[in-house]
Amino acid sequence: MKIYLATGNKNKKKEMVELLPEHTIVIPSDEGIDFDPEETGTTFYENSLIKAKALYEIVHCPVIADDSGICVDALNGAPGIYSSRYAGPDFMKGKPDGSKISQEEQNIFLISQLNEALKQENLPKAEYLNGKRSCHYTCAMVLYMGADRIVIAQETFEGTLIDDINQQAGSGGFGYDPIVYLPQYNKTVAEITAEEKNAISHRGKAVKIIQKILKNL
Repeated sequence: MKIYLATGNKNKKKEMVELLPEHTIVIPSDEGIDFDPEETGTTFYENSLIKAKALYEIVHCPVIADDSGICVDALNGAPGIYSSRYAGPDFMKGKPDGSKISQEEQNIFLISQLNEALKQENLPKAEYLNGKRSCHYTCAMVLYMGADRIVIAQETFEGTLIDDINQQAGSGGFGYDPIVYLPQYNKTVAEITAEEKNAISHRGKAVKIIQKILKNL
């Protein structure tokens, strides 16, 4: 089945091709489609649905969209849905002019911001705080086949944020992966193989749910 993936991120396409080898995965830029919807949602699910619906109205074929990000528990889940726009503690939701900083700068800022919160002992009293440096990725994935045919899956992927930017490691994955440590592997997310990541990641687990639906279509 040909499935459109509502993203311009080629790294996400690569992961989805690996996760859904039985389907043909296409992103808008593959077919010269101008696609950049405004993500005005306040949750991962809302933004995922916005993207899925916007692309479906162009292609009128099955669309998968996901919205994902890193949530640092001691920072009350920030940067969360603003992970790609995050520009440090002064610009938690992104810069006013819409410009983005490099991933390296984002990684440095996030570690520094967590370290400062821990130094000030400014921690939320929440059940999800699993150790002072705990964090998790969240992925909300939507399979959109029309206004009345929608499947939603939301999953998480837990780890801890490294202590110092000099501890970042690995060249695999993308985004914040080099600074998210997995105790069970004694490696960062960027150090494990693509197969290992796809088996346990937020996106990998969400895809497994969507995959079961696709098999029955």
